[in-house]
Amino acid sequence: MAEDLSTPRNMPDFTGLDLDFDIIDSHHHLFDLQAVHYPWLTDRQEEHFLLGNYDALKRNYSAADYRADAAPLRVVKTVHVEAEADRDDQVKETRWLSGGMAAAGLPDAIVAHAWLHQPDSAQVLAAQAAFPAVRGIRSKPRTSASADTRDSVRGLPASMQDPAWRQGLGLLRQFGLSWDLRVPFWHLAEAAEVCALYPDLPIVVEHTGLAWDRGEAGLAEWRRGMTALAAMEHVHLKISELGLAGAAWDYLDNRRVVREAIEIFGFARCMFASNFPVAGLRIGYVAQVSAIARMIDDCSIGERTALFHDSAKRFYRL
Repeated sequence: MAEDLSTPRNMPDFTGLDLDFDIIDSHHHLFDLQAVHYPWLTDRQEEHFLLGNYDALKRNYSAADYRADAAPLRVVKTVHVEAEADRDDQVKETRWLSGGMAAAGLPDAIVAHAWLHQPDSAQVLAAQAAFPAVRGIRSKPRTSASADTRDSVRGLPASMQDPAWRQGLGLLRQFGLSWDLRVPFWHLAEAAEVCALYPDLPIVVEHTGLAWDRGEAGLAEWRRGMTALAAMEHVHLKISELGLAGAAWDYLDNRRVVREAIEIFGFARCMFASNFPVAGLRIGYVAQVSAIARMIDDCSIGERTALFHDSAKRFYRL
């Protein structure tokens, strides 16, 4: 019988925990399988999905579904991050989201997609930037499937060493866009080299740097990469997606990662992000917020406000 990974472990007592504060969710997704084509949800299985089996995600996920998951928390604004829609029409998802924002009441901002190494990258960026809600771009560079094979992609097209990709990344500045950086921990040091090229480009590292190896050697490499990134003032961090492919969501294990990440970046450059509905494979929305709030319950109200509201408001110009 397969192990149940949907129930978090080592959760603390939340009695008396103050959740009466405004939240900006800096990273979530919405799915409409009829309006937008998502190959990974309808056509094929993603072989290296970050949480393993994701059959439960293969359905529509609406603004109403999101609100039901987040209730009764006070989520005042949200940022939708591109959800791997069909790359043959990179603007379609943005168009669908923008068309429904007024009626749905969310999201308040969009992080769209554009390939950065293609001949038409500038045109796609211009098309995305024309939507008032678009604040940034998530364009994942080519990465390896494991730490052991990290060098196998070095210098390939769309890798972080690809001159065309680097040039495309620099184009974001012309359109007033930020960059959502998503790479596994074994590529963080390479990412820091790229971030140093464009000190005037606002960058945010997703998913707490994807610390997938919680052994001492893995965490040491994660820590080195995070420290290199945090040394640059234009680089920020999303405290998000602490789940692991083959394990349940563990409060004690994740607390260590969150505390270290915030210590490295500081509250002023860290922002909460739910990564729902994806994170829901491991933990509920309210439980996730409660756990992170408990992890930092010795901080000041100002620091908590920075993490759950102000940093995202400033970064995404909300």
